[in-house]
Order: sequence, then structure tokens, then C-alpha cells
Amino acid sequence: MVGLIAHEWIAPHGGSENVAEAMGRAFPDADVVALWNDAPERFVGHKVTETWMARSPLRRSKAAALPFMSPTWSRIDTSEYEFVLASSHVFAHHIGGDSAVQKFAYVHTPARTIWAPQQDSRGANPLVRSLAPAFRSLDRRFVNADVTYAANSHYIRKRIRDVWNAESTVIYPPVDVTGSRGELPMLSDGESRTVEGLPNEFILGASRFVPYKRLDLVIAAGEAAQLPVVIAGAGPLADDLRRLANEARVPTWIVEAPSDGLLRTLYRRASVFVFPAVEDFGIMPVEAMAAGTPVVVYREGGASESVELVGGGVVVESLEGLDIAKGLLRAIELDMQLVPDAVEAAFGDSTFRARLTTWMAEGKIA
Repeated sequence: MVGLIAHEWIAPHGGSENVAEAMGRAFPDADVVALWNDAPERFVGHKVTETWMARSPLRRSKAAALPFMSPTWSRIDTSEYEFVLASSHVFAHHIGGDSAVQKFAYVHTPARTIWAPQQDSRGANPLVRSLAPAFRSLDRRFVNADVTYAANSHYIRKRIRDVWNAESTVIYPPVDVTGSRGELPMLSDGESRTVEGLPNEFILGASRFVPYKRLDLVIAAGEAAQLPVVIAGAGPLADDLRRLANEARVPTWIVEAPSDGLLRTLYRRASVFVFPAVEDFGIMPVEAMAAGTPVVVYREGGASESVELVGGGVVVESLEGLDIAKGLLRAIELDMQLVPDAVEAAFGDSTFRARLTTWMAEGKIA
């Protein structure tokens, strides 16, 4: 079958891009379309097309581009394809408008900017806030009974039902679990010195340095448990986190912009990985469990599903520092011997591909 894979925009890093790439491996003959492509090294072997937005300044401001996304997607001609598979977290599922081509939508989330702005800083943009009611009405208009929907977690399945009044099949995204196992990756001299300077036991928190990731709570949990803390990532809150690290009552390290190899080394070295963010799915806790490291996650969000599925951590009901600390002390005592194999079985690429193709072949809700 000649198909078309639609993805919002293609970035060098990102969980949704990894899902779209896995779709490409499942359908190697499919073409790919995105609003713009900032990672031409992705989707090797596929014909990748950009829209007019790629040639405009809008590609540098997603908030400014938002009003133009739906009209752009809906005007794309899909008539030459036998099916369209949308990897959507904004409006990619609007592709082709009311075209008769069979359409499948793998939904990472209905657009958080308008449906869950507390989880997306772009939702605080004054222009986006003023237009959000109109965007929500527009988004509902493109919900179609002829489209087959999948959600990346039960958490998002509920959101799809609540905001679109549509049903969906849960298909967990693929996670690169192989890189978390086996031999540790080669590190640069500077990275090696960073690792050598860390204590034998520490709590790890890692993500983008943005408010909703709540990395400050990882430091607070370390203080409550009296354990050293390592925070890894990059983003606009770097200065704030460095200040918190300097003021912390336990030794705290900030590791900025770690390479994939360094991050996976930190997963392996950490005593426990703490992830307090409310996420649609939460790939990083799965990567940590694949490395054999127990995790602590918050009940709300998709991350709790993966932890409970493979038994690789503790789900806490509160984000108070002391409650997280109690959870991490329980997590450290877990037997993780069988967890990496369970993670691979549940979230490996082959599992995702099998579930994706079965869902599309059946073309129905399960």
C-alpha cells in the first residue's frame, strides 16, 4: 500500500519524532509530510515534503504559526494515497480535510496548547489564549467518525474522549530500550570527569529545564531523603536550577545538555530516577527502567501506567517533597532484575510495530 505519514514538524530530538520514525520503519514505502523539517537526517529512504511554512519565519515560532497550521494541513492533497497515518500532537490529524482517503490518527495528545495549557508554556502566549476557544471549536470540527484513532496512553485516551468525544485504541509508543542495556557508551574526556566526580549513590532528575517538569521537586526530595541529587537537561530554567542547587541542603549537581551517551550512563549510575512531571506518556522513566534503575513518578499522567505495567518503580499520590522521598526510599529497595526484559517486551520497537499494523489492519477501536 502507498501511504502518507504526516507529522507536525520534524525536530532533531523528540519522543513524537521517534514514534513517527518507527511508523516509517513499519511502512518503508510511505511518503512523509511535515509543516517543516529541521532534521533531514531522519526518515532516510523516504520522500519527505515540507509545506509553505518551512519557507517562512513561522517555523521559528510555533505560537505564531498555530493559526496557520490547521488550514495548511487540511488543504494537503491526499488523493494519490491509499491511507494516511497522522502522528499528531497539534493539528496533523486535520490533514486532507474531509478527504475520502482512509485516515488513521496516532494521537500523542490533543493539542496541549489549547486543551491542556498548564502543560505547555505556549498556551500562556496572549495571542494563543485569546484564540483558544476558536481553536478548540475548529479542532472538534475535524473529529470524524471515519477516522480511526489511537492514543499513546490511557491518560490520553481519556483526554481524547473528554475533549473530542471520540474513542481510541491505546498503543504505547516505542522506546529505545537497547541503548540503556549492555556496555556503557564511550564518553568524552569531559563527560568522563563529570561522571567520576559524582557520588556512588544519587537521585537523578532529567528533562527539559521548563516549569512543568518540576525538577525543583527532585531537589526537595533529595533534601528530605538526605541523598545527593543530579539534575540533567537544558532549558530556560537553567539559572534557577543552579541557584537551587547552590542553596540545597544536600550536594547537588547540574549537568547541562548531556549527550545521549552521558544521559544513559547517568541512568545506569543513579540509585533512583525521580520524574514528577505530568506527561502524556513519559519516555524517560521507561528508559531508566530499561537501564535497571527504579523510578518514582506522580500518579497523574501517563508515566504511572508504564511503571505499574512493568513493576519498575513507585507511583506517589502527592508531589510533596517528603512524600516523594518516602517513595524513592521504597523504590531503591525494589528488585529490578527482571524489569529491563519486561520493558523491552512492552515498549520495544517490534512490539509497537506489531500493535500499530494490527490496529490499522483491523481499522476499529479495541
